[in-house]
Amino acid sequence: MILHRYFARRFVMAFLGTLGVFFVMLGLIDFVEKARRYGDAAGLGELLTLSLLSVPAELYEILPLIVIISGIALFLGLARSSELVVTRAAGRSALSALLAPVVMTLLLGLAAVALINPLVAATSRAYEAHTDSLRGEERVVSLSEDGLWLRQGDGEAQTVIRARASNLDGTVLHDATFLSYDNGGLPRQRVEASLAELQDGHWLLRGVKRWPLSADNPETAAERMPQMTLASSLTANQIRDSFGDPATISVWKLPGFIERLKAAGFAARRHQVFLQTELAQPAFLTAMLLIGAGFTMRHQRGGRVGVMVLGAILLSFGVYFLRNFAQILGENGQIPPFMAAWAPPIAAILSSLGLLLHLEDG
Repeated sequence: MILHRYFARRFVMAFLGTLGVFFVMLGLIDFVEKARRYGDAAGLGELLTLSLLSVPAELYEILPLIVIISGIALFLGLARSSELVVTRAAGRSALSALLAPVVMTLLLGLAAVALINPLVAATSRAYEAHTDSLRGEERVVSLSEDGLWLRQGDGEAQTVIRARASNLDGTVLHDATFLSYDNGGLPRQRVEASLAELQDGHWLLRGVKRWPLSADNPETAAERMPQMTLASSLTANQIRDSFGDPATISVWKLPGFIERLKAAGFAARRHQVFLQTELAQPAFLTAMLLIGAGFTMRHQRGGRVGVMVLGAILLSFGVYFLRNFAQILGENGQIPPFMAAWAPPIAAILSSLGLLLHLEDG
């Protein structure tokens, strides 16, 4: 246990050091980028806030890279100091020396999914809110248990829309209610339609009942029409983009959000693939560590060190690309979400273990 604790401590120190270096680098680069993009609209404090809000998501995105660099630093240090040679001479195999770093990586992955993911989701939402306010934009769609809610408006009026369900891109609404307000915030009219279709610059409503809310008795003044049109400032792209990146939703809330998406009639495959990818994060980080171990646990001589490190980095990027490619296939419906998320890390783990067993036992 003493040896396992020693290896675990060495790995944690290497990970924290690598994480700190990347945090400083990304923070400086991001601050310069934010100053270039929003320097005219935001002060120094606002720019610093934007950078601090965006850096956690960037660090979370490159967490596999941080893990493999930490693993390479650990095993190179152990190999150069001949500690791995001494470990083998004491009767311990290389796989037993890997036990502590693998356990720490799994714990790190679980902490990343359970604790860091909600933090990153919160900072990402705050970052989007800040940048939307700087650009003068606002989100137009939200989901609840009651259905789909939209908001549209111009300089003269605002309209709140609620629908029981919609098609995949939110351009066709079922059982929709349109409530219009004037500039003073007073309700102007209410329109209910069995079907509402978003066309170029307007909603086409069918099966309509309209209440003029400025009348003394709106129910008496109500009228029914087979169809009518309402001006709209919304577009299909605006509606789709308003759901945002799945990364802005905590992994704990994502299953409920997926159910609400399905109930509203939207396609939830992208969010399903993202959820499975997050759940597979511990396995993927373990695969990154094993790739680094497979290339750097042997005793290093001369110029082979650079070649082996380069090989580990290139292979890890290949696995990362394979995971992203499988994720795209899953989002497009070519393969099931579970396979898209879990197949690449499992294949990488098995291949790395095969390499390690080959190097140890021939």
